[in-house]
Amino acid sequence: MAEIRLDRLAHSYSARPGGPEDYAIRRVDHVWEQGGAYALLGPSGCGKSTLLNIISGLLEPSEGKVMYDGQEVNALSPQQRNIAQVFQFPVIYDTMTVHDNLAFPLRNQRQPAAKIADKVKEVAEALEIAHLLHRKASNLTADEKQKVSMGRGLVRDDVAAILFDEPLTVIDPQLKWRLRRKLKQIHERFNITMVYVTHDQLEASTFADKIAVMYEGQIVQFGTPRELFENPAHTFVGYFIGSPGMNLFEVELTTDGVRLAGVDLRLSPAVRNALEVHAGQRLKLGIRPEFVQLVEPGESALHATLDLVQDLGTYKVLDLQLGTTDTKAIKARIEEDHVVPQGEVGLIFPERWTKFYADDFLVEIHDGQDSQQ
Repeated sequence: MAEIRLDRLAHSYSARPGGPEDYAIRRVDHVWEQGGAYALLGPSGCGKSTLLNIISGLLEPSEGKVMYDGQEVNALSPQQRNIAQVFQFPVIYDTMTVHDNLAFPLRNQRQPAAKIADKVKEVAEALEIAHLLHRKASNLTADEKQKVSMGRGLVRDDVAAILFDEPLTVIDPQLKWRLRRKLKQIHERFNITMVYVTHDQLEASTFADKIAVMYEGQIVQFGTPRELFENPAHTFVGYFIGSPGMNLFEVELTTDGVRLAGVDLRLSPAVRNALEVHAGQRLKLGIRPEFVQLVEPGESALHATLDLVQDLGTYKVLDLQLGTTDTKAIKARIEEDHVVPQGEVGLIFPERWTKFYADDFLVEIHDGQDSQQ
């Protein structure tokens, strides 16, 4: 196991990068603590796999350092770093049995036969493939092959970390849930540092204790699934986490608060003062659909009309059109047994769940907050 530290790390595939847009990985300072289960979450093209390949040693960064337990490893190969990496597609020897695939890394280390047998049995049982040990790998299903690929990393006692690069891509959707839970159980059992790259927020939340969200080559937030949901530090985190994602609207400062869709919303002095510091920046209001409160029109200054209802079984998502037609719809989530409002409806944004962003980064509010009127 190892602590993995990224120190002022950056990478460009251009020989002469001219600016931030030329970097696949922008300045990153980050720590993966020893023995933790982490996810690296973001959309395609955000730099997840590039960062993982730098950590593993498959790619040397343009700038900065990768450090394992305080020691720089930029010049070390993946083998020298004792890294196990599991890719999107299984990397195994089809002509070997499952047993021999799992035993192969230990035989290369010239481990005693008895230890190899014990370790192979332990890992096979943990992955629920003990009944396949004597079967040729070429006869396995895709998910069975991926389990063997994972096992080849788990079987080594000296592995510093296991890096997973979207390992469930080829797995049948019905089996993904079981494998995600199995990975979590394996981490708890073996206590190995694990970093799991994915674009799927459900995979990340199921597996990881903490999630690093990447956007345009940067880690814009690192926290627990609950922290990412309740307190997004960047507008992208608000948009990307949740189903549907956070409502985001540009607002203008007023004397007592902000103006949204032509309506003045009063804010507590603490929030208003915090926003004043960012006057001149692009300000946005963000609130998750789960926290939008629907009331009678006379109970709120902000009104909307129902445009669309999506019935998703256990809950409904409402698209509500704000007063001006040039403002995008706001989404509200209600439970299945709640009555869908007809015609015009009032909207209240509880100040506890209303976030404000300046140039896409969260504005921190340090004092107590009242309810927004």
